[in-house]
Order: sequence, then C-alpha cells, then structure tokens
Amino acid sequence: MVTNDDGIRAPGIRILTDVAKRFGLVKVVAPDRERSACGHSMTMRDPLRVTEFEWDGCEAFEVSGVPTDCVNVGLSFGWPDGCDLILSGVNNGPNLGFDVTYSGTVAAAMEGTILGVPSIAVSMASLVTGAPIHYDTGLAWLEENLERLIQAPTKPLTFLNVNIPNVSDPIEIRGIRATPMGQRVYVNRIERRDDPWGRPYFWQGGVTVMTADQPGTDVQAITEGFVSVTPVSLDWTDYGHLGSLERAIIPRHEV
Repeated sequence: MVTNDDGIRAPGIRILTDVAKRFGLVKVVAPDRERSACGHSMTMRDPLRVTEFEWDGCEAFEVSGVPTDCVNVGLSFGWPDGCDLILSGVNNGPNLGFDVTYSGTVAAAMEGTILGVPSIAVSMASLVTGAPIHYDTGLAWLEENLERLIQAPTKPLTFLNVNIPNVSDPIEIRGIRATPMGQRVYVNRIERRDDPWGRPYFWQGGVTVMTADQPGTDVQAITEGFVSVTPVSLDWTDYGHLGSLERAIIPRHEV
C-alpha cells in the first residue's frame, strides 16, 4: 500500500508508486487533500468517504480523512487478506528529528507498524523554505535503493524514516547513513494578526532552528548531503530511567 499526507494528487506519491510497482501488486490509498502536520490523529466523529481514483496500472482510492485513516481503510477495504508493506510519501519536505511527532507521512508508517505491517516513510528533505522539490532526485535514489530498504532487518514495533537530500542532481548525494533522530525546534510559533475588521487571530507556523552540533544524527546527515535512514521504535519507554523513577516514587515500605 502507498499513502501520504500531501494528498493523492501530490507528485511525491506518484514517484513512490512507480518504484513500488517493481516489487509487486500496489494499491494507493491516500487523503483527498493535503493533511500535513496532522500527526498520528484519527477521524472519530465524522464518516470516512472512500472514492475510487483514476490511476494508471493500479487501484487507487482517495479518503476523506488523515493518513492514519487511510492505512486503516486500506487494510480493511483494499487489502482484506493482508498487506506485505506500507510506503508513505514521498513528502514534500523534511521529517527530521522531532518532526516525526507532527508528520502525517510518518504517522501512516506508525499505524502500519502498530498493525504489524512493515512500513517505511520517505521525505524529500528541503531545508530552504519555498525551494523547488527535486522529485527526480528522489525517484532516482529510490529506484536504486528501495529494495535495499525493504530487505533491511527490522524489529517489532519499528519502522524506517527516510530523508533524501533535496539536491538537483542525484550524483550530489554523498551516500546513506543510518542515523538516530536529531533536533529540529520551531521558535516564534504563534503570530498574532488582525483581520480586516481589526479582530485578532493567530497563525501557527514558526521558524525552524537546527544547531550544527548534532553529530551522527539525521539532521547532520542531511546537511552534509547524505540520505538519512532512522529506525523509529514505537516503544517510547525510557528504560534507563525506570530504576531511578521507581526509587523516587514508590514508598520504601512497598519496595
């Protein structure tokens, strides 16, 4: 199954589908419009409308929901007998570091992983606002490397988050790095504005801050021209902290 958060008409999902077709039967199940930054949300109080979408060479459906909905609908409606792989993307921007908590692209891979399906999220990591997205570079890299990603060893409750440098020529990509998550922090998130009647409203966005001192991370890999591949675990437990936490919160007579 191929999905995304940019909508079924986005160019990134086209290239991902074209490459995926080389590995088996592909079905596209994607939102009917852009759903960026929806995170791992789910539609609970509105009906989901599923409509066939014209696509050369495979079945495709647009869903009136978010990427998590698309995965659930796809597995129930498109793949009732089971699905071998979920690919999400190609996103028209980076999903580095803390971005994974906001990203609908990554959320689709999360949902697939929760449901026991191997999943991969793919993004074009453009670090310049408004810069053109070089999808041809993403296509060329995926043609050469998607099989390697599919065959890579995985663990339960873990998916791969892939970021491809947004360079104009694939030859500019310096290689691939397996990386931990770095940090991308947004500052000045809320901007106050006034409408034509002088009534205040607020616009959320912000400026991304990335420090250079993030050795070995996905952020550093992208800034140095490497593709970053991060194994993301859905078990967020800080096991190293359990012992000290237990000693701090449990009365001694209960130990």
